Amino acid sequence: MRALVAIGDVIQVDHQDGILRGHGTQLVDGELVATVCGTVERVNKLVFVKPLRSRYEARVGDVVIGRVTELAQKRWKVDVNSKQDAHLMLSAVNLPGGIQRRRTATDELNMRSVFVEGDLISAEVQSASQDSIHLHTRSLKYGKLQMGQLVKVEPYLIKRLSQHFHSFGQYQVEVIFGCNGYVWISSVAQREQQQQQLEEDGAAIPIPLATRERICRVGNAVRALASQGLVVSPDSVVAAYEASVGWGIEPKDMLARAFGERLVARENHK
Repeated sequence: MRALVAIGDVIQVDHQDGILRGHGTQLVDGELVATVCGTVERVNKLVFVKPLRSRYEARVGDVVIGRVTELAQKRWKVDVNSKQDAHLMLSAVNLPGGIQRRRTATDELNMRSVFVEGDLISAEVQSASQDSIHLHTRSLKYGKLQMGQLVKVEPYLIKRLSQHFHSFGQYQVEVIFGCNGYVWISSVAQREQQQQQLEEDGAAIPIPLATRERICRVGNAVRALASQGLVVSPDSVVAAYEASVGWGIEPKDMLARAFGERLVARENHK
């Protein structure tokens, strides 16, 4: 299990093994000391501290949520809460109708019919390095996100899972837990109707008040967990949602400090 350290904590290592001092560490009086708060990581002889609070570091296969910032030659630039914008190539998206063919000059001219500046999208990290991040949206589950609510939390709070798309049938709400700290919440029942309506005439179908309240309650459950530094996962969100209902707390009151403290107290009693 990885050790959690604060600034000034001594990191227990065997100096006889000839360790290599990495980021977040410093030698003080012959002891290896942490210079940042985080978890101690070891890669062979290299010892370093991974900060808890930092920008998102992309890994291949990560599900991310981002906002299109710019259209460039045969690509879109996407803000994914990292040190640099990610690139989504024209060849890495599904063409309208799901047609599989080589991209042409006409496709490049029609890029705005797919995504424009300001669009919120879900995607998967195709490749990642120190210099660049490349995304793809070739699966039908990825693409433009509409008619929902975006919640931003620290990336380290998002628990990496085998599945980051979750449908909470009991609430008629679906959630995308982006590994980059962006969480998208929308209605299950309205999604297909909204998509069809938008394609036909561009007009959105009003979401019922009860559905909006459930979306807000899920969103505020995520915010409450994040405010207390608790892990944001499907299980923790459901637990916070059910707690708010059981304690008779309105969605707007879930953002109060008292609710977050009750969640922490309950977590400590487990």
